[in-house]
Parts: sequence; structure tokens; C-alpha cells
Amino acid sequence: MPRGDYAVNESGWLSLDCPVCTAEETSCSRDEGFTFTRIVFHTGEGDVYAFAALPDAPVAAFVLAPGAGVRKEGHRDRAGAFARSNYAFIVLDMRGNGGETGGYPMDLARDYQRFLDHEWPEYYLSVCDIQCARAYLQEKNHVPVYAMGESNGGRYAAIAAALDPGFAGFIGVSTSGFSRAGDSYTGNARRFLLSVDPEACAERMANRSSWVLHSPGDTVIPFADGQALYRALPEPKSFFPFNGTHGLNEEADARILGECAQIYGPAG
Repeated sequence: MPRGDYAVNESGWLSLDCPVCTAEETSCSRDEGFTFTRIVFHTGEGDVYAFAALPDAPVAAFVLAPGAGVRKEGHRDRAGAFARSNYAFIVLDMRGNGGETGGYPMDLARDYQRFLDHEWPEYYLSVCDIQCARAYLQEKNHVPVYAMGESNGGRYAAIAAALDPGFAGFIGVSTSGFSRAGDSYTGNARRFLLSVDPEACAERMANRSSWVLHSPGDTVIPFADGQALYRALPEPKSFFPFNGTHGLNEEADARILGECAQIYGPAG
């Protein structure tokens, strides 16, 4: 299976020719007008596991990248709630999160060495996995697809959306960039660090929607860091504070569904 390739220019802009990806799906159960489906994405760099809640006639779709250490099963109820509102919803088991998908937890030093060796950094592969899920949903349903991520997953989702114009927009929850930390370095280190920073590629979201949700009480990624990512994104964009600490919760879900209802109409 072809492995693809990537490039990073002197400005730190990442270009991806992602490994070829094919989907193997198995219907698991039927519930209130939608089907829970298990998906295995076969890629040239290992299998990636996911599940989807797929309505019969969705009006839009989401690819969710969970936060570090969060397995796809932790979002099963959320996927069902979105599907009952007529949105297709895929949850990926991200590489290195401890689920079915292999890999190592995010390690920029290890990824940098792979970058120097012109092997695939896992960070780039995670971005490719989100893009692969987007292509699967659009081929299956022909509806707008949003890249959505919480915490560290939001960083992957932001870059996936910025690099892939097939995404209708980006939704980041309790996430941030890296404040263009790469600008403090030179040479390959600068190029690599900017290539994994959502703030460095944010302008590539121009003319597509971005929603950033962050809690002032976040105990993991400071509220100010979420605001910084929001400022880096071009219009159209919206910022929504919500009550809680870190990660998706019922209030954040309700806000996202409410904003979608204004675009696609109420569920039903």
C-alpha cells in the first residue's frame, strides 16, 4: 500500500500526500434512525480504528479527534446524541491514545527525529487519519464535514482542517496552538515546530468557519491559550466560553448543536 509523502517549506508550512487509506466497515447496532458502525481505516502506516453513528439522511457530519489518552468508546453517547440530531459522527481512536490503534503518545522529540530521518512523524499521520475519515464521510453521505477535536486532538483537527479544503470548518474544544514556539529556533527545528502548530497554519482556514470553545476554569490548557488560537484564525469564526474544566461536556455539545441548527435547521 503506497505510503505517501510530506514536505515542509522554509515558512514551516506543511504539505501532505497522505498514505493511501481504505475503509472496512461493520454495522454493529441500530438505534433511533441511525446505525452504529465499526470502521477500520487501513493505511500504509498501520490500521486506525473508529466508530461512527450514521443517520439515514444526515445534513452534515463531524470527525472527532479525542484528547490525549481518551479512547473512542468514551464518546459513544455523544456520537449517538449528534446522530439523533441528524448529524453523522465519527470518533477516531487516535494513534498513541491507548485504544485499538497502535502508536505512541504525542512525543515531539521522537517525531522530530523521524522528521530528520524523513520517516512519518506520528503527528502528521494523525492529521492524515482525520482527513481520511473526512473523505470516507463525504463519499458515503455527500454532506459538509467538520473537523472537531478536544484538547490535544483539537490540534490535530485544526491542522487537518487547515490543510484540507474538503472540510467545511473546524471546531476546537479546550485546545490551543503552541504560540509559534518554532520561531525561537532556526533551521529544521523551526520548520518542524511550526509545521505542528495550529497557530502557524491558521490562516489557511480563510473563508471556512472556525468555532473555538474553552472554559475559563480549564485546568489543563489555559483559557488564554484557547483565546490565542482563536485570534490566529481568520474570519468567519466564533469563540464560546462554557462552564466546566477541560474537554467536551453537555454544555459544549449543546452549543455546537445549537450553532449547527442555525445553519442546517432543527433536528427532525
